[in-house]
Amino acid sequence: MLLDGPFDLARHRRVVIVGVTGSGKSSLAVRLAAIGGMPHVRIDDLMWRPGWVQLDAAAQADAVAPHVGADAWVLDGLWTATREVVLPRTDLVIALDYPRRVSLGRLLNRTVHRIRTHEEVCGGNTDTWGKALSRDSIVAWHFRSFDRKHAQIESMVASPDGPPVLRLTDPRRTESWLRSLEHAAAA
Repeated sequence: MLLDGPFDLARHRRVVIVGVTGSGKSSLAVRLAAIGGMPHVRIDDLMWRPGWVQLDAAAQADAVAPHVGADAWVLDGLWTATREVVLPRTDLVIALDYPRRVSLGRLLNRTVHRIRTHEEVCGGNTDTWGKALSRDSIVAWHFRSFDRKHAQIESMVASPDGPPVLRLTDPRRTESWLRSLEHAAAA
């Protein structure tokens, strides 16, 4: 169900951000966590180990459980295996539902930057040109998962049983909304 009123930092203390790969979930989570004085939980750091070893489903749920047991947090993603643990504790889902050109452009820029700077992606892992051009690259994942993730957002919005959803469809409006929150918090 869509959020029925304005976003309220006093009510929305446990927030999960969903969206397609490259939509800006982590960037939004960092800013929102800073505004609200809430911990930012980097979901991919919990799910990946060095050498691009992904935790199995049970370990994924176990890894996220202590974080979502807290009174406040901003989680920058929602993995399938963690839904049963995360969503019952969630006050608000923020869905970044941007057009493919936006998320793909951001993903390509981010990936090239990380390759050039050797910046850590998550879990001690870095991107390389070989990884970025492979069949299992993050860019390939974007194409394989885009429609499914969009459908998941649609499902969350339509569900009367889940947490409320704040659906953001325009990056400029998202930025304006964030700036208004930052100004209000600074005042």
